[in-house]
Amino acid sequence: VQLVESGGGLVQTGGSLRLSCTASGRAITVDRLGWFRQAPGKERTFVASIDWMGTSEYNIDSVKGRFTISRDNAKNTIYLQMNSLKPEDTAVYYCNFLDISNNPVLEDTWGQGTQVTVSS
Repeated sequence: VQLVESGGGLVQTGGSLRLSCTASGRAITVDRLGWFRQAPGKERTFVASIDWMGTSEYNIDSVKGRFTISRDNAKNTIYLQMNSLKPEDTAVYYCNFLDISNNPVLEDTWGQGTQVTVSS
């Protein structure tokens, strides 16, 4: 199984980005997947998840109402639409398959991540 994240970049405060995570080697159709982020010097933190029915959860209060997770099973891809970005959103963003408790299932199979940098 391979996970490939993309879509990051450098934006100004208030800007938007749409991240993508494409899985290969495993169909995502019935799986829960999610996004994590890791800021410099900090631990990786769970951000959002989406189950096979499209039900989403957001772990960080500060992203609620600004970030939207979605999925396209036909493309084996999940997305994270990020609006009204803030400097504190600066991090490397990763995706993974999740268990029912939103813990990463493939702990040894993280992608390279995609860097999001928000300038003030």
